[in-house]
Amino acid sequence: MLKETFKKNSCSPADKKQVQLSGKIKESLDAAQIPDGLFQKCEKCNEIIYTDDVISNYFTCPNCGNYFRISPRTRLSMVLDKGSFIEWDSELPVSDPLNFPGYKLKLEHMKVVTNLDEAVITGEGKIDDTPVAIGVMASNFLMGSMGKVVGEKITRMIEKATESKLPVILFCCSGGARMQEGIVSLMQMAKTSQAIKKHDEAGLLYVSVLTDPTTGGVMASFAMLGDIILAEPGALVGFAGPRVIEQTIGQRLPEGFQRAEFLLEHGFVDKIVERNKMKYTLSIILKS
Repeated sequence: MLKETFKKNSCSPADKKQVQLSGKIKESLDAAQIPDGLFQKCEKCNEIIYTDDVISNYFTCPNCGNYFRISPRTRLSMVLDKGSFIEWDSELPVSDPLNFPGYKLKLEHMKVVTNLDEAVITGEGKIDDTPVAIGVMASNFLMGSMGKVVGEKITRMIEKATESKLPVILFCCSGGARMQEGIVSLMQMAKTSQAIKKHDEAGLLYVSVLTDPTTGGVMASFAMLGDIILAEPGALVGFAGPRVIEQTIGQRLPEGFQRAEFLLEHGFVDKIVERNKMKYTLSIILKS
């Protein structure tokens, strides 16, 4: 009887297919028990991390210290006093000066996916009761690229800050000028830089914070014009990417080239500030 119980039975093709199907159903049911977003994978150390641990650690990897990119509203909640933020210039008209194929549809899609109107949020708030004008760029909206609307929002923020005698804090994160808008996107470099010049002539403070990545036309304009330039650890900062430069000059670049630590060593950045100390550091700067 026992021999019959443990006897190896041959399965027909139909039986095998049913077993495989049952296995797939079981896998689907098992997977459904894990809520979406419960875990995240660190791109640097490849470890699977509990999402709550990432959040409690200021969106950095608890294993290797790698910085996760964060949304503008998360950033604002980290550095501003609770409930103090008032947004400026939301829902400006869409810009499509070249009638670039599919561009407007892509913008509408990004608005739905990110719950943002464009690749930057601007407004006013308080840091330890000190009023500031603040802007935060969004890496998840077309890689924070700067088109007409982004340039206009930043320019208006700086001009309002000049009128109201407010310091400006701008968290930069961008892949550069937005190619779908051609020369119009490049014009934003001059426009934002001129607004910063007038703000400076009024004797007001501008603090630029470089996050990963800050490149292209953004790096070549308002990102590097701060009276004080801060950076997050490991942030990529440069005009062209390392691979493009290596291919152009035909030489191997130094280790860590264009990272925040390299820029600090060579005098392009004033201080590297960890994310959990950013609000405190900005508060000290504003009150100095």
